[in-house]
Amino acid sequence: MLNCRSDKNELLDGDNIPAADLFQNLRELDTINTLLGGYKISLSALNTVIKNNKPYTLVDIGCGGGDTLKYIFNWNKRANKNLSLVGIDIKPVCIEYAKTNTSALAIRYICDDYKCLYEHERNVDIIHASLFCHHLTEEQLVELVSFALTHKAILIVNDLERNPIAYYSIKWLTQLFSKSYLVKNDAPLSVARGFKKKEWETILDKAGATHFSLKNKWAFRHQVIVYGNQ
Repeated sequence: MLNCRSDKNELLDGDNIPAADLFQNLRELDTINTLLGGYKISLSALNTVIKNNKPYTLVDIGCGGGDTLKYIFNWNKRANKNLSLVGIDIKPVCIEYAKTNTSALAIRYICDDYKCLYEHERNVDIIHASLFCHHLTEEQLVELVSFALTHKAILIVNDLERNPIAYYSIKWLTQLFSKSYLVKNDAPLSVARGFKKKEWETILDKAGATHFSLKNKWAFRHQVIVYGNQ
């Protein structure tokens, strides 16, 4: 069943999800990410690509409820880095939630498709995608990598490895503990839509990426860094 990526759409990718249901989903995803150390993968990548106190603009694409940006903001402050943070998401309800969720923080939000990013932001140094890429087809992923390369931005991807242990573990845990029908359906499906390392290698090759890092990370994640500014 997990030999190939699932092409089944997640419920989260649908339209007209009631706001209360979506907000419950976003809260639970933050908990899962926190417990499984998912945010640390993004911070580790940032530690690798950010040099000294040079100013950077980072845009989190498919930013959802803004929780990843919140972690990056707090890390930026602790580490004394010089990051300007922007979130972009195509769903207005996600942007609404994110603005409330991070209202005390200096984070700017854009409601649009990521491909329209440069209509809003002239200079982007880092494009960050956490748990976003498994929503895309291979063709769309090649387009995303090419987009970063074309605009000479560093692309950081933090996403799921397609693995049977991960699939059945999250399916069991969410059935037991989740109160969200979206999480119960989408969490295991997200794993089924995840990647094998060779698939990422194929995507990067098709996009023409030559300078990149591709690593397996705990728990059942991939960290991909594409250096588009070289």
